[in-house]
Amino acid sequence: MEFKEKRILVVGGSSGIGRGIAKCFLDLDAEVCITGTKEDIKDYGIEDVVSQKSEYLQLNLLEPQVLDNLVIPFDSLDVLICSQGIVQYKRKEFEMEVFREVLDLNLTSMMACCQKFKPLMTNAGANIMLLGSGASYNATRGNPAYSASKGGILTLLKTLAEAWAREGIRVNGIAPGFVATKLTEVTFKDKNRYQSSLKSIPLARWGEAEDIGHTACFLASSKASYITGQMITVDGGLGLS
Repeated sequence: MEFKEKRILVVGGSSGIGRGIAKCFLDLDAEVCITGTKEDIKDYGIEDVVSQKSEYLQLNLLEPQVLDNLVIPFDSLDVLICSQGIVQYKRKEFEMEVFREVLDLNLTSMMACCQKFKPLMTNAGANIMLLGSGASYNATRGNPAYSASKGGILTLLKTLAEAWAREGIRVNGIAPGFVATKLTEVTFKDKNRYQSSLKSIPLARWGEAEDIGHTACFLASSKASYITGQMITVDGGLGLS
């Protein structure tokens, strides 16, 4: 896979899975821009190839009109990856204000990003990826907003894939299983819950952010040029039973 001189935008690429995706593209010589909610990438306290080589833009998608005013450092875009997302625990998502906030960030902002950056995607082989999860297919106990948003991403990407295929834009998704990030620390930092989760994973380990990154690089490459409208599950077999 070759991404030299290819321009990649990873929304939500400052931490977690998004950062892992950005790292994998940088390792393949892509030009990468990432966004995050903090003022400076150094504020995340991570020193790696992402902080050294990527362009960084502050972007809080829950703030009104902020996306309209965002200017990225590319005049064209080869790959757009939307990895932004939140989850609220302790049944907070049953509160309507919280429910709307989770839907706004996890689903509505993905559509907004696609609309915002699609005009820049004029290069041959341009493609979009949206991050879903196992919740794109199954209920998540206690998290109605997270489940609804991830389920919505599945049908959104299929609809966009059909709409934009004639323009040469492929739209796919990735559904990660358990990956150790800030969003999942409520599980992996609890020894009992973590060990219990491994019983459900045939490969007997949690995934790493780079596992998702390698999948993203494949989907963005010419090797996947006949794949569109699909959600690729990367979960170590978690969803098999």
